[in-house]
Amino acid sequence: MPTSPLPPTAWAVLGLLSFPGERTGYELKKWADASLRFFYGAPAFSQIYAELRRLERLGYVTSRRSGPEEPRAKRAYAITPAGRDALADWAAGGTGAEDAAADAVTLRHPVVLRVWLGHLAAPERLRALVEEHLARTEGELKEVRDALARADGVEAWAHPQIALRWSERHLLAEVELTRGLLADLEALPPADGGAGQPPPDSPTDG
Repeated sequence: MPTSPLPPTAWAVLGLLSFPGERTGYELKKWADASLRFFYGAPAFSQIYAELRRLERLGYVTSRRSGPEEPRAKRAYAITPAGRDALADWAAGGTGAEDAAADAVTLRHPVVLRVWLGHLAAPERLRALVEEHLARTEGELKEVRDALARADGVEAWAHPQIALRWSERHLLAEVELTRGLLADLEALPPADGGAGQPPPDSPTDG
């Protein structure tokens, strides 16, 4: 067992190895980009390799070089029985009270933050930023649907398909929310709307 709780990213990397077969770090990154990023975020290559080293030290994964005679041989990773047991425990919520805060869903939305600061921006530029976000979101929605099509009928991907369908609904909602943002921006009067005034419920010296 680890001496301190593992971060969720470590469990995500281990989870990618819980499906049949061995995978290289490059393959894990491709899988993360094709699935994890739609509902959790895809770790960078550096994060993946750092977590693989940590997981191997804990005995949760093993690795082997494919073709050691090659000057740039690839290293393939596989989950161990101990790793599978630990992952199953974490997936079932057996993380301990000290890790409960890690399961809280947080929202950091840079586009909405910029809208919140809209009194400092030119209206046309602010609308353009929101429109760019809308286009990105619609693009991600297409990618999720493409991923769902690739996973359709693959028995080992039954639960990932459920997560991808959640991602599809989430992105659909984000599209509608972003269209609502645009409508609200369009409805603003041409004046600055009280630039320089404190927002509602903010502390004042009075």
